[in-house]
Amino acid sequence: MVGYNNSSTIRRSLPPIFKHRQAIDMIYYETGSPETSLSKDDLRKGMVAALEKMGEKHKVLVIPPDYTRLPSRSGELTEYCWEYLGNKLTDILPALGTHTPMTAEQISHMFGETPSELFRIHDWRNDVITLGTVPAEFVREVSEGACDFTWPAQVNKLLVEGEFDLILSIGQVVPHEVVGMANYNKNIFVGTGGTEGIHKSHYIGAAYGMERMMGHADTPVRRIFNYASEHFASHLPIVYVQTVVGLNKEGELQTYGLFIGDDFSVFDKAAKLSLKVNFEMLDKPLNKAVVWLDPTEFKSTWLGNKSVYRTRMALADDAELIVLAPALVEFGEDKQIDQQIRKYGYFGTPHTLALVKENEDLANNLAAAAHLIHGSSEGRFNITYCPGKGEENLTQEEIESVGFKWGDFDEVTARYNPKTLKEGYNIMPDGEEVFYISNPALGLWAFKDRFDY
Repeated sequence: MVGYNNSSTIRRSLPPIFKHRQAIDMIYYETGSPETSLSKDDLRKGMVAALEKMGEKHKVLVIPPDYTRLPSRSGELTEYCWEYLGNKLTDILPALGTHTPMTAEQISHMFGETPSELFRIHDWRNDVITLGTVPAEFVREVSEGACDFTWPAQVNKLLVEGEFDLILSIGQVVPHEVVGMANYNKNIFVGTGGTEGIHKSHYIGAAYGMERMMGHADTPVRRIFNYASEHFASHLPIVYVQTVVGLNKEGELQTYGLFIGDDFSVFDKAAKLSLKVNFEMLDKPLNKAVVWLDPTEFKSTWLGNKSVYRTRMALADDAELIVLAPALVEFGEDKQIDQQIRKYGYFGTPHTLALVKENEDLANNLAAAAHLIHGSSEGRFNITYCPGKGEENLTQEEIESVGFKWGDFDEVTARYNPKTLKEGYNIMPDGEEVFYISNPALGLWAFKDRFDY
C-alpha cells in the first residue's frame, strides 16, 4: 500500500521526543476513562477548578476550534471560561487555520451566551509572525528524508503582542491525518499559524505517509511542533484544555475525558484515552462503507475527505467507500486551494509529488498538495461522492473531474438510508454487508493487520 509502513518504524527511528516545558510544568485538572461520561456540569466544575488553581489573571486569550469541531465541547468550555473570568477574558481567537471565518449563527450556536464582540478572525496569510525556525536537519531527520527544508513556527501576532498573562488553548484530541493525533500545539501552530507553516506541516505528514501516523501521538510533524514549543514558544503563557469525545455504543456523543495543563503530559494522557474510545480495530477489512457528512459541518471535500482519511486503513482492496454529502458545495474552503484541487485532482501520491516538482503554483501551496494525497485512494479502493441536488451543490462533472466517482444522492440514500442505518455493521435485505459511519471526524477505523501499536 502506498504511504503505509509499520508504525514501529516511527518509534525506533525518531530521536527522543521534545516535551514543551514552561517554568513550572503543571496539570491543573484531569479526569477520564473509557467508562467516564462527563456532563455539562462536570465540564464546568473541571474548568472552574483549573482556573482557580491558576490564580488571578488580568488579561486572557482563549483559542478554541471553529465550527468544524462542534462536537469537541470546546464551545461550552469557552463559555464557562467567560462566565468565570468576566471582563478579564478580552479576546477569543478561533483556530481557523485555512478555514473560512465563523458566521454569527455558528458563533451563537457553538459558544452560547459568550459575547460575540470578543471574537477575532484569524487571517493565515496576513496576521502572523514567525517565532523561530526549525532547522532543515531536524525536519529531514524526523521525516526520514521525506522532506528537507526548514519549518517556520508561525502564530497569530495577537498571541505575542496582546500581552496576555494566560492563553487557553481549547480543543479535542482525536486521530488526525496530518499530525497523527489532533490538538495540543497543533491548535497553536496550525490553528493560528501562517501560510508557510501550514503548507509545510501538511506536506511533511503527507510525504512521510499518513497511514504511518494516524492514531499515533508521536509522529514527525508532532516532533517538529514540539521542537518549536520547546525552543520558540516557552515564553507564551499557554495552558491546554483537552477533551476526548466520541460516539458510545448507543451512537450518541459522549465526553470521556478532560485534561488541563501546560505541558506535553496533558496531551499524552488525552491521546492515550482517545485511542481507546475513538479508534475501532476491525477483525476483517471492509468491502463497503457508507459515511454520512452532517450538512451543518461538511460543505467541502477539504473537510469531507475525513471520510477517506479515517476509513482508508479499514477498507479492503477494491472496496467501495460511499460518501453521502448533502451540503457539498466546494472542494477547498480557501478559494485558492479550491482552485488547486479543481486543477490537479485526487490522483495519488506519486502523481502529486511529481506535480509539485513540475508546477510552481502547487509547490507554493503545499497544503493543497498534501490534501490531494490525503484524499486519494491511491487506486486501491473506490470513492463515490453523493452531493445534494441544490443549485450550489457540486455537480457530477465537477466530482468526476477530480478523480472521484459520482452517485445520485436520492438513489443511493434510498438504498443506504442514514436514518435507518446503525453505526457499524449493517446487513441489507439482500444480504449485502455495509459498514456505516455517521461522523468520520470522531474516529479512526482500521483492519487489525494494517495497524501496529
